[in-house]
Amino acid sequence: MRWLAAVAATMLLAACSPAGDVEGGDGTVGFTTGDGTVTIVPEAEREPAPVLEGPSIDGGTLSTADLAGSPIVVNVWGSWCAPCRAEAPELVEAAERLGDVEFLGLNTRDLDEAPAQAFVRAFDIPYPNIFDPDGTLLLGFGQLPPKAIPSTLVIDAEGRVAARVIGEVNANTLVSLVGDVG
Repeated sequence: MRWLAAVAATMLLAACSPAGDVEGGDGTVGFTTGDGTVTIVPEAEREPAPVLEGPSIDGGTLSTADLAGSPIVVNVWGSWCAPCRAEAPELVEAAERLGDVEFLGLNTRDLDEAPAQAFVRAFDIPYPNIFDPDGTLLLGFGQLPPKAIPSTLVIDAEGRVAARVIGEVNANTLVSLVGDVG
């Protein structure tokens, strides 16, 4: 049983390690190291964002369908991820500065809600968070997938994926990015 826990811990840490691409057994590339790269999709080329729906880390159900008509910032994070901890205060600041923009956290790879709940309390995260332990919701982003933890996606007011940041994001970059793709 201990070896299983060690393997699980290694897999979790690999998702935000500096090792580069992590190749799956089927030959697909999984999560990569985030370096802060920003990708903006030209307005004419934007594709609809998937509807993200799932259990809130605090109970109940959350859905991006309930936020339709507003720009949405989706941050993919895990409580075990050091870069996620580093960027958390920046996201809180950006959420305060972008008061008319909806924020939604997508907690992934945490096997239990308790660490995610502790993370939200520790960093005073003001926005709701979906609990997605197996990363299923990440699969819906075809054009611009969140390939690292953390990743941040900007969905425009028309419900299309407009931008992505792979890795840590700071408040100034995010505020500027949302303004650019708004």
